Amino acid sequence: MSPRTSASSSLRRTRAAGNAPDYPGFALKTGVKAPSSIRAVQQRLNTIGCGPVAVNGIFDRATQEAVQLLQARSVDRQGQSLTIDGVVGPLTWAALFGAQRLPTIAEIPISPLVKATLSVASSQVGVMEEPPGSNRGPQVDDYLKAVGLDPATDSYAWCAAFVYWSFKQAAARVGTDNPAMRTAGVLDHWRKAGRAGVTRLVSEEILADLSLLKPGLVFVINTGGGHGHMGLVEDFRDDRLITIEGNTNLPGDREGVGVFRRTGRKISDINQGFLSYDS
Repeated sequence: MSPRTSASSSLRRTRAAGNAPDYPGFALKTGVKAPSSIRAVQQRLNTIGCGPVAVNGIFDRATQEAVQLLQARSVDRQGQSLTIDGVVGPLTWAALFGAQRLPTIAEIPISPLVKATLSVASSQVGVMEEPPGSNRGPQVDDYLKAVGLDPATDSYAWCAAFVYWSFKQAAARVGTDNPAMRTAGVLDHWRKAGRAGVTRLVSEEILADLSLLKPGLVFVINTGGGHGHMGLVEDFRDDRLITIEGNTNLPGDREGVGVFRRTGRKISDINQGFLSYDS
């Protein structure tokens, strides 16, 4: 079974009224052969005044330029401008047909460990630093101690410690070893995972084949200067990742103050990549 066939069959679709097609599970662009999906895009581009293009099922230059026109005219559901790249990924598909035509991933099978990790992380949503901005608090201290740090000796960012602690608690719950890297460093976690043979994916791979996007992936953002941020992917809904993150906040300000469930990250925002601890 090809990745594209797998993507179409494994992702649960949210059905809506009308004849609009569901996202095929992979990006449409020059060189991709998916005649029925490309014809649907071409027909829609003509209907909304971004053509005319031939409805021939071939993603040719005219189709690419029509997609770029659509992207230049459109914003996503968060009011943010689309990337003008001529590629029909999830955000552009939502602009064409509506976000209800995108998949959700919550029902994709995952290992007992990863399922337990998401349950543990979810139970921590609402934990706050005490006082805010201190990188301290009874529960935050536990996260840091899990990776071998003494929170009384210095102020430490703790998003990576939260991810490790969540896996550690889950591993004890299901009776297995904890595969997560024991470190408070986000980019250190990424490097060590690579050396340990943990599956690493970049955003472009997932946008090209959404069957790779599963609950429990660890997202890694490189913020520069050797620093980063990480958290857990819980779902994908209305063209955005649903994530559980420590050392963050809902407005997305630089200073994190607690554990939150966030709903605004795009796949393309994850500039370092994703780690899969799903066996």
